[in-house]
Amino acid sequence: MPIDATQPYDPGNVFARILRGEIPARTVHEDEHALAFHDIAPLAPVHILVIPKGAYVSWDDFAARGSDAEIAGFVRAVGTVARAHGLVAPGYRLLANIGGDAGQEVAHLHVHLFGGRPLGPMLPPGGG
Repeated sequence: MPIDATQPYDPGNVFARILRGEIPARTVHEDEHALAFHDIAPLAPVHILVIPKGAYVSWDDFAARGSDAEIAGFVRAVGTVARAHGLVAPGYRLLANIGGDAGQEVAHLHVHLFGGRPLGPMLPPGGG
């Protein structure tokens, strides 16, 4: 169910529970600022979620409240994961859904990293 990206952070969301070790995840990268793990319902041969370790609902929340170190660390983690999976040369896609109109389903900032095959156009044509 899409969420309102302006809502307060819910520490019971699934990604917060993964960060606390309450729910297992197939981790591919972890550092001081970020955790990356395989999506449980992949939409491409490579489908990895990268989340900041801080309590941020959305990209807007993170940009407004995250420290410079958290923001830089998160962005670097995304690049590290893409390189580690051999996605830079062939190409990959990053997707962050923010709020209800974009289909955000978990109220914790996360970036989907897709790759491993040609991904086609960003959005279907004719969206007006």
